[in-house]
Amino acid sequence: MEQLASLTNRKKSAARLTRSSKIIKTIIAAIQEKKGENIISLDLRKINEAVADFFIICEAGNQPQIRAIAENVEYQVREKCGENPYHHEGYSSLHWVLIDYVNVVVHVMLPDNRKFYRLEEMWSDAAAKEHNE
Repeated sequence: MEQLASLTNRKKSAARLTRSSKIIKTIIAAIQEKKGENIISLDLRKINEAVADFFIICEAGNQPQIRAIAENVEYQVREKCGENPYHHEGYSSLHWVLIDYVNVVVHVMLPDNRKFYRLEEMWSDAAAKEHNE
């Protein structure tokens, strides 16, 4: 849960994103490239308490795949969008890596962690969209 706690200490940017924003498309493509599974985006823009405009959540089958997905997301976003994350964490344990781009937050999780933390249920008011190939 420490990954979510880290989101409360920063402010959203004035720029508003949409599902068709370049950074969101880049993140989803980077996850798909490394075979991330059960990819979902949550549109949090209509939720006043939300810490970001979008969450992108996916699963990886093992810890090396979590690292591969997270590193590919950071690389692709840097190369294609010119952005570095505001913050990232979870690389030491590789059970749940969080990559914070302020208006979009990426969660790469092991299946058991995803089931336990149930982010989709926590943000059930958000419009969800699946991005599986």
